[in-house]
Amino acid sequence: MKQGSAEWFQERCGKATASRFADILSKVKSGESAGRRNYRAQLVAERLTGVPAETYTNAIMQRGTDLEPEARAAYEDRTGLIVVEIAFVEHSELAAGASPDGLVDDDGGVEIKCPNTATHIDYLLNGMGTDYTPQIQGAMWLTGRKYWDFVSYDDRMPERHRLYTQRVMRDEAFIGNLEVEVRKFLIEVDETIRKLENL
Repeated sequence: MKQGSAEWFQERCGKATASRFADILSKVKSGESAGRRNYRAQLVAERLTGVPAETYTNAIMQRGTDLEPEARAAYEDRTGLIVVEIAFVEHSELAAGASPDGLVDDDGGVEIKCPNTATHIDYLLNGMGTDYTPQIQGAMWLTGRKYWDFVSYDDRMPERHRLYTQRVMRDEAFIGNLEVEVRKFLIEVDETIRKLENL
């Protein structure tokens, strides 16, 4: 199964995925965030229909997808690690999973981003930040891995600035809270489906 294939979308259908864990964790002062509410509705609809939600792709996103093999090769060249591609990893009991960009060593993984140049420069100067923490820690939770390498790649930059890597270690406290929140969210998905079925 290849990431982005019809089979891959079907495998993820109705499941909470690591790329959306930030939405599950998001909160606002007035209560539930729109991102969390909309994601719950998406999973409800997917489970009721069995049809994966349509995904939006713009030119920048497509460029990132197309550039990923080059970024992976640059990461392997710099680190000496071999990236094993994997389509989807599912939790043993929960309707949750992740689609890592790759696994490395016995204990690692990799998340590859090919962003616009301004974002890449920001990573070079300031590091990954916290935007991808839920996704990366979620991937470690679901795979059991101990570390994850965040990779940013931009082929428009001079060669020595094209690749940025940052190792993120497993954070058990974060993962413990994440698991609680994902479980709570999935219960809400189930409850919403029950309510709709009783209408």
